[in-house]
Amino acid sequence: MLNQLEAIFHRFKNLEEQLSDPEIITDPSKFTKVNKEYGKLKPIADTYLTYSELLDNIKSSDAMRKDPDPEMREMAQMEYDELRETKETMDEEIKVMLIPKDPEDERDIIMEIRSGAGGDEAAIFAGDLYDMYRRYCEGKGWKIEVIDENEGTAGGYSKLVIEVHGDDVYSHLKFESGAHRVQRVPKTESQGRVHTSAATVAVLPKMEEEDININKADLKIDTFRASGAGGQHVNKTESAIRITHLPTGIVSESQDGRSQHKNKEIAMAQLYQRIKSAQDKAAQSELAANRKSLVGSGDRSEKIRTYNYPQNRVTDHRINLTLHNLDKIISGGLEPVIEGLQVAENATKLKEGSQEG
Repeated sequence: MLNQLEAIFHRFKNLEEQLSDPEIITDPSKFTKVNKEYGKLKPIADTYLTYSELLDNIKSSDAMRKDPDPEMREMAQMEYDELRETKETMDEEIKVMLIPKDPEDERDIIMEIRSGAGGDEAAIFAGDLYDMYRRYCEGKGWKIEVIDENEGTAGGYSKLVIEVHGDDVYSHLKFESGAHRVQRVPKTESQGRVHTSAATVAVLPKMEEEDININKADLKIDTFRASGAGGQHVNKTESAIRITHLPTGIVSESQDGRSQHKNKEIAMAQLYQRIKSAQDKAAQSELAANRKSLVGSGDRSEKIRTYNYPQNRVTDHRINLTLHNLDKIISGGLEPVIEGLQVAENATKLKEGSQEG
């Protein structure tokens, strides 16, 4: 563990030197990249310095326990015991700090919310989920952009696609993929009978062009007229886009955006994701055979959470977490749920790391 901390500290010092390099300073792209990594490593570097000082103090107090003066030995023993307790606490904190991060965690996301079983009430619930995420994101200082929306006949949405931009967005919202179930008296009925309906959420890390090695000459881009519901622009212009990656045959298309430019952006983002998924498939399948995450697969068909209004209760079924503050959670106070899922993920990674070790 100490060796890992030392290696990270040396990398941190190297980045510190780079930030003073005129070649880096005059290149905004390089400077931003180096500065971002520097900021990420600073807490670990600070912890390394604190931990190193602690180890030195333990060594000194241990030597003092051999002092010929009984009173000095007693004081040294007390100090030694306190320092050892501090070290045990720091050891656990450092273990969590050194857990390998998901390389996608820092990314922005594309989130799709769809109404499921339950008719108009499901669409209204999909709208409630969007409001919950919107408020949560606003609290984080993240920016939301609506990419596509199909409103429900009685309110809410039958489908909504958004992008969220900010720091470490995917690390917080990646757990939201799956089926969300609501139990309440429908807003569309006057009867006091509790109904169950559902909405599905899909979250993808937003891939950028530089993340995937794609030769523009390998892309075939076709335009066509959009079809179906979607506003006045539909069927009047060839705003829909289909992109084919010729070497792999992977195809993506979009016709729901408000313009050809936006459709191309959406289709390219999907293409990047699909090509990356294909590239990673072999490695991921090997990992999947040996690993089963506590927080589930994130499959859209998997019921991940229930929102029970009569009991003011939210239950996340993947980690058996039940909270009786639905009103706060649906108003954007998602932190207790997301923190619980992050802790579960870290516990799984720690367990897997100890088994591999």
